[in-house]
Amino acid sequence: MLRVIHRLFGKCFPIILQKDSMQCGVACLSMISSYYGRSYSLDFLSKKCFPTKEGVSMLSISKAAKQIGLDNITGLISLEELMRAPLPCILHWSQNHFVVLYKVKKCNTFYLSDPAKGKVKLSLNEFCAHWLNQTGKNENKGVAMFFEPEPEFKMHMETNVSEVHSLRFLNKYVKEYKKYLFQILLGLILGCILQLIMPFLTQAIVDIGIKHNDVSFIWLVLIGELIIVIGKTITDFIRRWLVLYISMRINISLVSDFFIKLLKLPMAFFDTKLMGDLLQRINDHSRVQSFLTNQVLGVIFTFLSFIVFGVVLLIYNQTIFYIFTIGSVIYGLWITKFLHKRKIIDYELFEQQAKNQNKTYQLITSMQEIKLQDCEQRRRWEWEDVQADIFSVQMKSLKLQQTQEAGSIFINEVKNITITVLAATAVINGQMTLGAMLAVQYIIGQLNSPVEQFMSFIYSLQDVKISLERINEIHEGNEEETSDNKRKGFDSEKSIRISNIDFKYDQYAMKKTLEGVSFEIPAGKVTAIVGASGSGKTTLIKLMLGYYKVMSGSILIAGHDINEYNLKWWRRHCGVVLQDGVIFSESIARNIAIGDGDIDWEQLEWAAKIANIHDYVISLPLKYETLIGRDGIGLSQGQKQRILIARAVYKNPDFIFLDEATNALDAKNEKLIVERLSDFYRGKTVIVVAHRLSTVKNADQIIVLDEGKVVEIGTHTSLINIRGVYYNLIKNQLELGSN
Repeated sequence: MLRVIHRLFGKCFPIILQKDSMQCGVACLSMISSYYGRSYSLDFLSKKCFPTKEGVSMLSISKAAKQIGLDNITGLISLEELMRAPLPCILHWSQNHFVVLYKVKKCNTFYLSDPAKGKVKLSLNEFCAHWLNQTGKNENKGVAMFFEPEPEFKMHMETNVSEVHSLRFLNKYVKEYKKYLFQILLGLILGCILQLIMPFLTQAIVDIGIKHNDVSFIWLVLIGELIIVIGKTITDFIRRWLVLYISMRINISLVSDFFIKLLKLPMAFFDTKLMGDLLQRINDHSRVQSFLTNQVLGVIFTFLSFIVFGVVLLIYNQTIFYIFTIGSVIYGLWITKFLHKRKIIDYELFEQQAKNQNKTYQLITSMQEIKLQDCEQRRRWEWEDVQADIFSVQMKSLKLQQTQEAGSIFINEVKNITITVLAATAVINGQMTLGAMLAVQYIIGQLNSPVEQFMSFIYSLQDVKISLERINEIHEGNEEETSDNKRKGFDSEKSIRISNIDFKYDQYAMKKTLEGVSFEIPAGKVTAIVGASGSGKTTLIKLMLGYYKVMSGSILIAGHDINEYNLKWWRRHCGVVLQDGVIFSESIARNIAIGDGDIDWEQLEWAAKIANIHDYVISLPLKYETLIGRDGIGLSQGQKQRILIARAVYKNPDFIFLDEATNALDAKNEKLIVERLSDFYRGKTVIVVAHRLSTVKNADQIIVLDEGKVVEIGTHTSLINIRGVYYNLIKNQLELGSN
């Protein structure tokens, strides 16, 4: 029955908006489940869909739907087949997005729930342009997924919905300033009392001073009004200063806690978020600050003023009071009519601005490569396309705002004209004095402002709730360390045992990145891991460093599972050089001594000498205080790599992980550094990933990976003798060495 009702009344179809560009598929599945009577939060479904930096796949949506009791089938179908198929269904849209098609009219009008834009209505041509395959094959077909609830899918049950109390989240920050807030409240009350006196003084000037030609009385009243204005100005100044002070402190705490939380999130979290999405969430904090500064306490003052002047207006004339109330209610209803559309546009603008952040950052940081490869025009056009999309959304927002403002002005003016006519009629009929009429006009003016401010507050409240929902998504994320009681010590020799581990980044991918991998890395020995590109070497290193959890099997460090260790403590005992290691925009000294503590200059020079970078640094005018990175002097790839090696050596850790740490070095530097590292390795457990024979041939053991599996283990000599995968990997280097 529910399904029949939904099909008859398309407007009843739910719309759930994505919080960032990676959640479109998850949001579509949430809409489908809500349509069938069971609601799930985006966070709950994300854990089942396993989104990556590319979002989610059709396969992951299908698997997640099966888990919650929705049977489904996916296929490449024609438009004619789609028109006859049962709705709703999820469509693969524009080759990079997902939407829900929930209704098609006979006049070829298509109704969609787009998690990025809300509900949209498209013509046949518009629909086909986005849905039909445009890759050159099967251009008359598109991808669609259809659903049917299984028997265990219970109707009308809302489960696993994570309700975010956005404003309650702010409460813990605001309550720290109760003393100041009380002072502000007293100032608001005093301001209202001072304002309340003004209409009576205005009436007194007309009905007493002017009527009796008493100039001295008029001057006395004017002096009184001046004193009131001065008092109100001083009160407002103090109140605004306190509000600004509190809001700034709260905003600093909010942003600080946001970064603290980001630093506690698992490594894998950052694989599923675009940089632009995170930057936009940081920008959301400025909206929260503006709300606290300009809206919260302002609306309290507005409310008090409205109550006070409303009561006074009621005393003066009930009819005018009722007219004003009816006009204000109509005004409020007109404003609320636009709330849903504003919310959808806000989400759409967030997504476009996040894309703009990504595209702009990429354009600026890749400028030299763009010029080198002569692709300036294409890159500029791509950036301009993003600007055009943002402009389109902003124009929709402006059009909505202008429509709302036009209606608001009309309603307000009709109300004011009606009240003026009624007041003038009352004066003519002797029901009201001229002074009372002027007082009423003053009161109406004071009441109009609170009404407008209150409506503005409703919009701001909606905006800040959306921002807090996005900020809360970070705050509610699972932290990497969930317990303070995790292991912080080694009970046995510092070896690593990999036992039959399986792993893949996309949990629904057909092929595993690593499968059935088992080996032991002996304590105090050097183990080299080799294999063709894409064989899983770097993934294996990251698993040992706790970036991700294995699907099955175990990683034992000093006899204990890696999950038993405090990961921050574990990484503190690891010296790591990865292929994509980062050089920070700070001094060379701080790039090497990267930790939180003070710099040990003796150890710093020792590490730099092992990495063969000391002589270069000493030749610089500022030596180790020289600024490097994007804001400092440029470094060659080899120099960057040597600084990263020095960083790992400076820690003097128990475990060393080197992932292609010398691939950018020339033969002379590599030979020198490898020799110096050999002495440094003594007593340490070392894992080296490399392709170069010179780096791996002296390892105590060599592990050979092929397509995610261990295919050979041995020393350089033993592996050469069997002439297997390892031999073929380095054969060219052997021949080169023999010449």
